[in-house]
Amino acid sequence: MEIVGPVTPGQVAVLLGFVPILLWWVYAELLELWKNSRFFGMHSDDDSIALDIGSLGEEAKTQLLAGGFSVGSSVAHKQRPGLVRFFMMDKDFLLENRLTLRAISEFGVVLAYFYTCDRTDLFGESSKSYNRDIFFFLYFLLIIVAAMTSFKIHHDTSPLSSKSVLYLNRHQTEEWKGWMQVLFVMYHYFAAKEIYNAIRVFIAGYVWMTGFGNFSYYYVRKDFSFARFCQMMWRLNFFVAFCCILLDNHYMLYYICPMHTFFTLMVYCSLGIFNKHNNKGSVIAVKIAACFVVIAVIWEVPHVYDIVWSPFAFLLAYNDPDATKKFRPMHEWHFRAGLDRYIWILGMIYAYYHPTVERWMEKLEATEAKLRIFIKTSITAICLLAGYMWYEYIYKLEKYTYNRYHPYTSWIPITVYICLRNITQEFRSYTLTLFGWLGKITLETYISQFHIWLRSGKPDAQPRRLLSLVPDYPMLNFMLNTIIYVAVAHRVFNLTNQLKVVFIPTRDNKRLLYNVITGAIISITLYALSLVLLSLTKKLHTEA
Repeated sequence: MEIVGPVTPGQVAVLLGFVPILLWWVYAELLELWKNSRFFGMHSDDDSIALDIGSLGEEAKTQLLAGGFSVGSSVAHKQRPGLVRFFMMDKDFLLENRLTLRAISEFGVVLAYFYTCDRTDLFGESSKSYNRDIFFFLYFLLIIVAAMTSFKIHHDTSPLSSKSVLYLNRHQTEEWKGWMQVLFVMYHYFAAKEIYNAIRVFIAGYVWMTGFGNFSYYYVRKDFSFARFCQMMWRLNFFVAFCCILLDNHYMLYYICPMHTFFTLMVYCSLGIFNKHNNKGSVIAVKIAACFVVIAVIWEVPHVYDIVWSPFAFLLAYNDPDATKKFRPMHEWHFRAGLDRYIWILGMIYAYYHPTVERWMEKLEATEAKLRIFIKTSITAICLLAGYMWYEYIYKLEKYTYNRYHPYTSWIPITVYICLRNITQEFRSYTLTLFGWLGKITLETYISQFHIWLRSGKPDAQPRRLLSLVPDYPMLNFMLNTIIYVAVAHRVFNLTNQLKVVFIPTRDNKRLLYNVITGAIISITLYALSLVLLSLTKKLHTEA
């Protein structure tokens, strides 16, 4: 098996970190197996033994049932830091954290699979091929399957009243993300260039939801704690950070991640500053206006962009090694984030007025039938006209021309969709939960597609090829790859959340700070060790 590209210090550091955890997890599983076998053995070999156990003290009983060691362990051992107990192979500590060790090990196996698929020649690759008939056949087939198997009527009530308004409810936004994500990744898989402009709108929809969802959370919950901030950053960047390190890619290759991180931080900061005054409409208006001004100055005023973002070039710079035309390293961030620089603010505005719209809808549903039908018909007609005008005069533009209009017009199709999707109580309450399920794992499916569905083959390269597990059978290969791809993405989603709960406690800032410092120390130590090992290896190779 040939490996593409040189081994990097980051890759060695990850390996040095995961191998002992994998070994410790196997040891913990053996301890658990041994403990259980001893326990069941004592209940099946001899009834007299079971009777004798009952006469023992609690400590002796625990030690005996555990197979010679105490699950509780001594107080002295428990008072040691977890990291010390880990390296000392403290049996009690390993048993207590067996599921965490299993989750980390499983995450490591997933990363190894990513590396194997995209950085070795163990599996083949094939070319992308677009056929409009096959593309839309597969997509509409999925819609039919979703409608037949996952159609659901929701009866959730509004937090503002006991009525089931369901305007822009969570089920609906998850479904929205799901059906957009399917088209988004299929666009990449089949190289469906003709729907480029639609994909730009879908990405704007995701960014709109970043503003909408985060504003709703912080405005209602008023939780600006350090723990919440860390959880937010973990969700957005945990998985992608390891992909960058292990696969030697720049952060901007996965541009959706830095985009959502930046816009999420903007919402967090805008509402977090003087957050005690967020109940005043004038304060919210000033904050939203300030967001518009800041973004406009950075992206619209010449040279300001370079001044603001040049200190972050180490994180946001990117150049496609296979591009025929070379741009400045910060061009990609300027282009990607610039396309959707305003739409997240519109999401904030929609979130702020969400309760007001709900009250309007409650009144509308309570009006006389003829008036209600007239109002809804008028709204529908206006939306359809606006959507048609946008489609004719904006969407149909050539993609480079369209991109110039996109930051200022993407709110039109998004608003039209929201209005039509929520025009009646029935439309609001119906969802296809299959798309809702896919909508929960959009981050994982976005990142995973680069390496186990598609294939780039080298650091920082765009995934211009397909991973081939079934050579010469493109549709069978698509089916098998997709099954593995979605299953892995869903599992990574669960592992990310499981580990988030372990390492980012919500109500223990002291432990959280300890975890952050410990993680930083471990990372620096592993990286230093990897540099030493690579230096020694290079020296030995030179001498040989």
